[in-house]
Amino acid sequence: MSELSAGGLNERFLFQKMDMETAPRSVAVSSRELVVVPQRWTWQEQWSRAIKPLPPVPMIAERAAVALQNAAALESERGTLFLFVPVFLAAGAFLYFGLPFEPGFPLISTGLMVTMAAAAFLPRGRMAQLAALAAMLAFCGILLAKGETWRMSTKMLGGDISTRVTGRVISIEPLSNGRARLTLDVIDTERPKLRYAPDRVRATARTAPLDVEAGSIVEGLVRLRPPSGPVRPDSYDFSFESYFDGIGASGYFMKGPEVIGQSDPGLTGRIGAIVENIRNDIAERIRHRVGGAEGEIAAALVVGVRAGIPNDVSEALRRTGLYHIISISGLHMALVAGVVIGALRAGFALFPGISSRRPVRKYAALAGLLAIAAYLAISGGEVAAQRSFLMLAVMLIALVFDRAALTMRNLAISAIIVLAVTPHEVIGPSFQMSFAATAALVGAYAFWTGRRGGTGSFQPRRGLVSLAVRHGGAVVVGLLLTSLVAGLATAAFGAYHFQRIAPLSLVANLAAMPIVSLVVVPFAVLAAVAMPFGLDGPFLDVMGKGITAMIEVARWFSARSPVDAVGLISGKSVVLLTIALIVATVTTTWLRLFALPFALAGLLMLGATRTPDVLVSEDGRLVGFLTGEGLMAVNRPRPNVFTAENWKRTLQADGIHKPANDFGLNPPMASAESIVAGVGSKEGTNHGLNRTRGASDGLPSVQKVASTEVHNEGEFMNSSPGQQPTDDSSSAFLCDDITCVGWHPSGAAIIHTTDPEEARIACSFAGVIILDDATIPLKCANPAVAVVTKRALARNGSAAVYLPSGSDGTAEVHFAIATPDRPWHGNRAFSRESRGLPPYQRKPAVPAPPENQ
Repeated sequence: MSELSAGGLNERFLFQKMDMETAPRSVAVSSRELVVVPQRWTWQEQWSRAIKPLPPVPMIAERAAVALQNAAALESERGTLFLFVPVFLAAGAFLYFGLPFEPGFPLISTGLMVTMAAAAFLPRGRMAQLAALAAMLAFCGILLAKGETWRMSTKMLGGDISTRVTGRVISIEPLSNGRARLTLDVIDTERPKLRYAPDRVRATARTAPLDVEAGSIVEGLVRLRPPSGPVRPDSYDFSFESYFDGIGASGYFMKGPEVIGQSDPGLTGRIGAIVENIRNDIAERIRHRVGGAEGEIAAALVVGVRAGIPNDVSEALRRTGLYHIISISGLHMALVAGVVIGALRAGFALFPGISSRRPVRKYAALAGLLAIAAYLAISGGEVAAQRSFLMLAVMLIALVFDRAALTMRNLAISAIIVLAVTPHEVIGPSFQMSFAATAALVGAYAFWTGRRGGTGSFQPRRGLVSLAVRHGGAVVVGLLLTSLVAGLATAAFGAYHFQRIAPLSLVANLAAMPIVSLVVVPFAVLAAVAMPFGLDGPFLDVMGKGITAMIEVARWFSARSPVDAVGLISGKSVVLLTIALIVATVTTTWLRLFALPFALAGLLMLGATRTPDVLVSEDGRLVGFLTGEGLMAVNRPRPNVFTAENWKRTLQADGIHKPANDFGLNPPMASAESIVAGVGSKEGTNHGLNRTRGASDGLPSVQKVASTEVHNEGEFMNSSPGQQPTDDSSSAFLCDDITCVGWHPSGAAIIHTTDPEEARIACSFAGVIILDDATIPLKCANPAVAVVTKRALARNGSAAVYLPSGSDGTAEVHFAIATPDRPWHGNRAFSRESRGLPPYQRKPAVPAPPENQ
């Protein structure tokens, strides 16, 4: 065949010619056709053809840029950019609350206007404009947070004081120990009259008067104290939360309270009092009918009152990851709306004439919306409940107006509203864990449905048994995946805020959630509907039985759960894992892969934080450190329970080692000075041993300590701070009424004293000195000695001490409040301790002169 055909070139000849150009071949051409004879290849030539060379780097970068641009365009078309609005708003609010200074409105407004101008004039759709928009949203978050701080302006008490308070009752919470906690709007104070009295206080009473209710005016003698700060650095800040809750002080009634009348607080106050009294009445009715811990949990599920739940039950629920059941959230809101909508749809179905001509689905949706709105008002309106209500409200309203409701968009809208109203919630664990779990569940469901969307197949008809088995298996798998996804999404936040995880959370939720979903919540809804008619008793009984089963599940798994304390984790790792979660749940294309490096970096950095060697409470009275036996040694026989439990989880201690008193001496020890003087060095030994304070037998106490703890006085006194004591029991504190001495496993002596002279002597040998006296400044010349004074604690909160790693290192002291000038910590500057003054003492009464004079 000729190379040219009648119509042009021979296509076969062209393809053969292309093959000839790409490889060396022996070619034989006849007059009629082209004959190609392959040549035998060597193994080097075969290998070079098998391994195709990579395209040049510029071509790879160009292809990656094109793929990235296409994916970003697709994400933009799907509305993904809107989902990042609450992310950058939250980032701005988070940045504001973490600033080391208080920014003013002019500075924030300037930043906002600059970023707005940049977003307006930069090229549309380019990365520069997107970056400017992100910065603008962050400044909006900062402005929202600053506005809330200015709007609250809570007056907070400066120091401890006892005064007679007259106030209006806002809420009443029965506690598990039988006491009651009252929140009061302060009307007046007297004896003494506070010149800067807080507007709202919270005080605990042994018993509340029988006739007290929200709106009552009560009076009583109250011991008030400022809201406490974090129990250690990087822990939950109670003063921050109190500031944004409007609580300026807390304390307890020393006498009273007594109801002295009623008041007219205005329309808003009357509505709030009515709602609070309804909550209390419902809670009391439930407690009376159900009783015990079940009644307290039932009241928490219905009206959000959780203060009365026994501590052992709460601990079992926390250890098994079931405490989220008590917190009113999406599960409860969805079940309430589902029960109401389902019941109305079933009722309308009984009347075909109406259901066929009327939009009964919209009627049921409106009824469900009203039901969850009432539930939100009655339950107290926590962040998780607000988020759940907003999501469901958007969905139901969209249903009424025949609009599509995208669940991730609903989550973004609810987050924007929460951040606009209460931006301070971004700091708290409730906001973080609630939105993290919901975003993970919505993202996982969207990914799963997307994967199944194009794989539909014919499903043959099944019998009732196989259908029930199939649906039952689907429910079990759904519960399993839900618990797994939500648990993984919130694990980092729970570990960071509470230093604990729930190892058996997955199986515990799998066992308890069917009880909650099928028995507890549905019968709670039925009881609420029947309560106005007095027919709620049987429904509450069934609900109580379900809660009993849930508690037994929690206790069974709690008894078999391993230790749940995980110690400290790095805050940077939590930030990286949060970014990974956002990228993985918000994006819908292959851009999800960008979450992997953030997740990997976050996991690798989980342990990138140093555990404190010594912890000191903000009042300077409690000191703790980890002993060589894995126990936490404390210097007080009855430490604060909450602080001790937090420190135990932080240090991963197995228990508490309480101090031994008086160093084994009876009568009390001769001199605490003799201890600190004698232990330090050979030169100071005789001086310290000879200084006694009323020892009946003349035996210096340091000899008692040395012989008891080390059994070798000379070896102990000549040892360096870095040496390990020979007796493990030496790690515990030994105390008298002035000084406590403990030995860290590193060999450093931990001194807690109220005597400034003994603290000065201890500078020659101690590793850590805590001076429980605010009037005397103390500074040691040796940088390896960490000094913590009560005045510094009063100003900067609790402290964490890090001992030097080497003999020539420097001890570090980190305080919980690095920026005491922020509004929620500004009151600390007015306490007597922070001003270097001694505790307040009333002047003795001057006796009246005799009548004859």
